[in-house]
Amino acid sequence: MDSYPPVEAHGLIGDLQTAALVSADGTLDWFCAPRFDSPSLFGGLLDRHRGGYFQVAPEGVEYVSKQLYLPGTPILITRFLSTDGVGELIDFMPVAGDRPTDRHRLVRLLRVVRGVMRFRLECEPRFNYGQDPHELDTYLEGQVFRTAAYSFTLNMVRYPESRIAERAIQRSEHGGVTVTFAMHEGEQSGVVLDTGVTPDRPRLFAPGEVSDMLLQTREFWKRWMGRSRYTGRWREMVERSAMTLKLMTYAPTGAVIAAPTAGLPEQIGGRRNWDYRYTWIRDASFSVHALLSLGFTDEARQYRRWVDDRIRDAKESGVPLQIMYRVDGSPDLGEEVLDHLEGYRGSGPVRVGNGAASQLQLDIYGEALDALHFADSHGLMSSHQEWTNTARMVDWLCENWDQPEEGIWEARGERQNYTFGRLMAWVALDRAVRLADERGRPGDTSRWANTRNQIYEQIMDRGFHPGRRAFVQHYASDVLDTALLAMPAVGFVAPTDPVWQSTLAAIDADLVSDSLVYRYDPTASPDGLPGRENTFTMCTFWYVRALAQSGRLDDATLVFDKMLTYSSPLGLYSEEIAPTGEQTGNFPQAFSHLSLISAALTLDQLLDARR
Repeated sequence: MDSYPPVEAHGLIGDLQTAALVSADGTLDWFCAPRFDSPSLFGGLLDRHRGGYFQVAPEGVEYVSKQLYLPGTPILITRFLSTDGVGELIDFMPVAGDRPTDRHRLVRLLRVVRGVMRFRLECEPRFNYGQDPHELDTYLEGQVFRTAAYSFTLNMVRYPESRIAERAIQRSEHGGVTVTFAMHEGEQSGVVLDTGVTPDRPRLFAPGEVSDMLLQTREFWKRWMGRSRYTGRWREMVERSAMTLKLMTYAPTGAVIAAPTAGLPEQIGGRRNWDYRYTWIRDASFSVHALLSLGFTDEARQYRRWVDDRIRDAKESGVPLQIMYRVDGSPDLGEEVLDHLEGYRGSGPVRVGNGAASQLQLDIYGEALDALHFADSHGLMSSHQEWTNTARMVDWLCENWDQPEEGIWEARGERQNYTFGRLMAWVALDRAVRLADERGRPGDTSRWANTRNQIYEQIMDRGFHPGRRAFVQHYASDVLDTALLAMPAVGFVAPTDPVWQSTLAAIDADLVSDSLVYRYDPTASPDGLPGRENTFTMCTFWYVRALAQSGRLDDATLVFDKMLTYSSPLGLYSEEIAPTGEQTGNFPQAFSHLSLISAALTLDQLLDARR
């Protein structure tokens, strides 16, 4: 356990309240409980020695491993192939339900499909990011790991009676356990990890019990995916992206997190290592678009309600919307550094919490209002009180839009007049006017429309750089910004407008590298941190959409198909892609998969129209 696997060499499993990552060698090296944003039980992804891990793999034989998902599900299969035999490790989490609970179940089921294999199970937890000591009680049926704050139990799956004596159980010096055992063709064994449970002792699970849990989990996901209306050209990738978003949803509130991980670096050895286990207003709003477009109305309704609740909270507290929240809606995201962890491949510091939560980012108002307008057009109308809260937020925006901010990329330096923030403020006011007019709702629409028009004129006057012949990142800069690829998508400019065509040409020339797209000049550093940018997955998919809307359908299709080759073997994307093709940043990232869905839907629609 001395080396770090590639970020993309992981599969994601989850139960709709928390999630885990399992690497291609059968190592569970990231798992937080009882929620996505809880401290880790296993955090070897951030420190191979101090973080903790839980590996199940062949012992004493050379093997290769491959991973796949059981079709139409997030049930992860890791296959071990050797000259002695072929084994399968099946990792999954039964759905936890829509009420918050400390009790979560993670199943690691082993099967041998050919020959004989000997396996080694190593469970080395490190509670609270490796900070809390624990006690271990060992029994023939399994183990109980306890701390003052939390605990979990390893329950063994019944092993053939004839070979019980052959199974070896050994404690490690760090409070872990190692179990070795052989399995023959047709046999199955494994463990069931139960969190938040402190029984007197573990219990043996019958193989049939585990098979029933597997069947029930499979049926849940197949029913859920059966609700998809997508029949386009990229069905496998779109449906995997939708399922990944569902896995990153906290069912009790409907909040979708940005990613299930914290501290994975945007650049190996760099310092841009943030905690993404929270819900951004921006991500939740884009989720409404993506999931409604695919036919997942219940999820879109839940996400929209979550956004409405945050608007209500902001109105009641008298402060603007916060850009992100915990999954339960709490605004407390205090940031701290875990300096006892070395970070992924030595990329420190490791941060938990997120200090950017208190930033001013004006674009979130546009994304929120655009999502509410889109939901309304699909029959998900706001209640009277929800509209009243929204109208007051729009009034606040009228008074506060014309000021410097930190922007979509969460710069931690000086505030600027970001063009994208102004663009989305324009969207917020435009959608508010439309909602009021279309539904006959009360509001100061004359003021909203006048302010919207002021913003439009300001962007055209100050956001377009004559020398670059392009819209630029902020008014005091000539730096390009691919966030502005959203301009035609939100209706601010026609995709055929010369000012947009020249902007797209400038982005082509400066920010595109063989189809991969940087979010801004990779040598720029708006956050004041050292290091060079990698290409941004979300921006590449935004580029696909902008190309398609500008009439360059063949270019858009080629870039999209190239981008699909950069996915992980399981169809997952992190935040960024390095020049080598490796994925960097938190993994998998919701925005990457949201933008994939959006690009696919746009391409499908325009390719169909060209026939």
